[in-house]
Amino acid sequence: MGCFCAVPEEFYCEVLLLDESKLSLTSQQQGVKKSTKGSVVLDYVFRHLNLVEIDYFGLRYCDKNHQTYWLDPAKTISEHKDLISTGPPYTLYFGVKFYAEDPCKLKEEITRYQFFLQVKQDVLQGRLPCPFNIAAQLGAYAIQSELGDYDPYKNLAGYVSEYRYVPDQKEELEEAIERIHKTLMGQVPAVAESNYLSVAKSLEMYGVDLHPVYGENNSEYFLGLTPVGLVVYKNKKQVGKYFWPRITKIHFKETQFELRVVGKDCSETSFFFETRNKVACKHLWKCCVEHHTFFRIPENDPNTLSRKLSKLGSLGSRHRYSGRTASQMCRDLSIQLPRPDQRVERSRSKTYPKRSALTQQPGSNNLEQVMTNGENVENEGTTKIIAPSPIKSSKKVKRDNSPDTQRSKASAPWEENGSASGLYNSPNDRTKSPKFPSPRRRNQSGSENESGQPIRR
Repeated sequence: MGCFCAVPEEFYCEVLLLDESKLSLTSQQQGVKKSTKGSVVLDYVFRHLNLVEIDYFGLRYCDKNHQTYWLDPAKTISEHKDLISTGPPYTLYFGVKFYAEDPCKLKEEITRYQFFLQVKQDVLQGRLPCPFNIAAQLGAYAIQSELGDYDPYKNLAGYVSEYRYVPDQKEELEEAIERIHKTLMGQVPAVAESNYLSVAKSLEMYGVDLHPVYGENNSEYFLGLTPVGLVVYKNKKQVGKYFWPRITKIHFKETQFELRVVGKDCSETSFFFETRNKVACKHLWKCCVEHHTFFRIPENDPNTLSRKLSKLGSLGSRHRYSGRTASQMCRDLSIQLPRPDQRVERSRSKTYPKRSALTQQPGSNNLEQVMTNGENVENEGTTKIIAPSPIKSSKKVKRDNSPDTQRSKASAPWEENGSASGLYNSPNDRTKSPKFPSPRRRNQSGSENESGQPIRR
């Protein structure tokens, strides 16, 4: 008589970590199955990395069309249809989901180290562009963390060329990095990494999660989610910025995304964008809801929390961010941080063959322009375009004055040479430039009209 016992489910998943090592999760070793919830998978990764400040991080995956999504902790693996369709085996990418506004204030060294690895990857893959002097400074801090103090007997000419810090790295930059490296004597890895983050956090595109959208007349834009609010880019220039406290509604229907903002005169204005498809629109909405909740909703006011979440709701969707907010993490006294006697194990970076011959470029002024103090960086060559004044409505809303102020910026959103593709920005997305839509005004009856445009139903 035949055996009708169920065949054990086979599951194999690789998690690519920020130090480029891999963590394998299988049904035999960890008991991970398709029915396992995303929160369990995240816990395995956090334990492996010895992380406690876990709410800043997440696991991301790509579908067959190279669209990326965050693993939902509340859903099982099998409920992530776009992930299941890619395997087995399955690949997840560990990374920073919510960039701390000031990563230097993170409580534990191991958390700052993971942020350092993420930001260093962002710079290398072109997601965080920076001018020459900042790139040299960041490279010097990175190599100080990697190699320690400069040693003329060990660090022979061209030693910087064995490492990669920016896209299309040139000899001139490597010489500048070497020069600054010689001035960083005595900085242990933790200090060098903290200094790296201190410089990087002031860059224009630090922590910006870009989403391509379309505005009026099918013009191209990018919406960027940041720790302080939502930024709009068009033609590589910032044309709009809205702080989270000023955003009163985030809504989507089909491929249309709505952003409702309170102006300084307390009037509400709605901006509408189109996305490539329904899936991209819902993904953008979910990311906005999670960023708004994580960075700006008070943890000790449940009424405010419920009120704001109801405003951010959308037809047919009940997605809610379930983790701790940034404010909650700062005030959490359940675990004493930093933990005593914690030792951070750092991995060596990938190395490349040294350049065969480094040629000096006499008369170069760039080396003289490199600064060793990141706090005095000037905003060089950045052009900002003020968005057209939107049509205001007569509807008034009561709001508190926002305590947020704009951070000083040190670089333009994109370099003219373009950026390398990575997990967070596919090559197709990088060929598109941003766009700014025509606003729609809200009349007293609550209906919406767009100036010169019919209402899209």
